[in-house]
Amino acid sequence: MKLTSNKTLMVLLIVISVYGYIAACTHKDQVLPAQASGTTTYTRGTAVLLPGTLTAGDSTQWKLDQVHSSVLWSTAYLGAAGLLTGRFNWFGIANVTPAQMTTYATTGQPLKDTSWAFYESDPTKTYFNGYVQINTSNTGEPGRDTGCNISALGTVKIIPNIQNLGVTNLAQIQTTKIEYDPNSSGYIATFNLTWQGKLTAPKTESLVGKLTYIPKSNVTIGTSTYGVFGLRLEFQFNCRDFGVVSTSIGDNIAIQVNVNFNNK
Repeated sequence: MKLTSNKTLMVLLIVISVYGYIAACTHKDQVLPAQASGTTTYTRGTAVLLPGTLTAGDSTQWKLDQVHSSVLWSTAYLGAAGLLTGRFNWFGIANVTPAQMTTYATTGQPLKDTSWAFYESDPTKTYFNGYVQINTSNTGEPGRDTGCNISALGTVKIIPNIQNLGVTNLAQIQTTKIEYDPNSSGYIATFNLTWQGKLTAPKTESLVGKLTYIPKSNVTIGTSTYGVFGLRLEFQFNCRDFGVVSTSIGDNIAIQVNVNFNNK
């Protein structure tokens, strides 16, 4: 009888021990930490980058490096698997007023590239106004650039040594709101695109694009050390909204603006 009692007690102790082991291993008696929400926090700096009056040698004033910048476009070529691509040879960062929409006898930038400001940690203060000269679209095929491309876009051929900022040869963007992108370290830009295209008068559409800041850094070229930074804007628009009816291209035109700055 005593032997049976001892066996019963032993079995009971084993059961209790096993239960305690399971409870300890599964942490049922502990409050587990909350699961991550999946939200990523992006850290941004405090850079404030401004053009000033573009005074050479003033390192507080940032100048557009037009030579190392680009405005690229691409669209589907209907009936083929590839894309049509190109770039605009002449562009700038200026708010072109009606009085300035004319031609300029110069091979350089006709207007100062000062219509912008970038505040890394306060996008409400960031803005930019830019333009391209439509007839400087360069696909690498002269026959297309000076032929069907010109007529399809409603402009005129380039005149040597003339910068054409006439209303029919001008496409402009003007930001209306810049805000943080919740899904990246970049920004969301809302802006107006104004272009006449094949219409009888310029048309303005509100568009949204992605703005990326390439942080400021210092570089040394030869014996010269100076600061550089970049901005990239990517967006799309429907060319049919501007009267372009060419069946050789798709409806949507993708634009990538890559602008680099230095403080030399």
